[in-house]
Amino acid sequence: MLHPGGRLPLKELYEAGRAVGMEFAADGHFGGTPRSVAFNAQWFRLAVDPDTGEIRILRSVHAADAGEVMNPMQCRGQVEGGVAQALGATLFENVRVDARGEVETAAFRRYRLPQYADVPRTEVHFMETADAVGPLGAKSMSESPFTPVAPAFANALRDATGVRFTQLPLTRDRVWPALRDADTVRPPVSPGSR
Repeated sequence: MLHPGGRLPLKELYEAGRAVGMEFAADGHFGGTPRSVAFNAQWFRLAVDPDTGEIRILRSVHAADAGEVMNPMQCRGQVEGGVAQALGATLFENVRVDARGEVETAAFRRYRLPQYADVPRTEVHFMETADAVGPLGAKSMSESPFTPVAPAFANALRDATGVRFTQLPLTRDRVWPALRDADTVRPPVSPGSR
């Protein structure tokens, strides 16, 4: 049903329904079905040019608790794909929204996705464990390799520059001004980050 005035906030819909005697109720549960939980960890070693904000990934390492890995090549591909997708979100992908809330990024020509050359080789290590829930002891890898990438990258960038970045994507036009303003660029203290 379309409201004649355009948008109708949910609060107003609720109040209008209550005014005419409608009762609202909801029922649900949080438990779901039993499932395995996969754990992933990512580590990067970076080099940062303080004059341009350019970031180069020197090393990428990923550890995955995949339960019993039944097809190592396929599982490795899933992890590598998750890391590549997460690097896109971390370094390039940005939906621009104007002051009115309208999306300005209307075409893929203006939405940068990672290309093959943008994605480094990632060392993948499986920590095989026994899982009582998954088929034959396996755990799902699906999107779990995506999760640790941005925090690990931001930590490695902090280690390399001394500047904490809290907003993605970590593009040159965001990194360089922060380095210039902080004026604290220093050599890495540790060989990378968690």
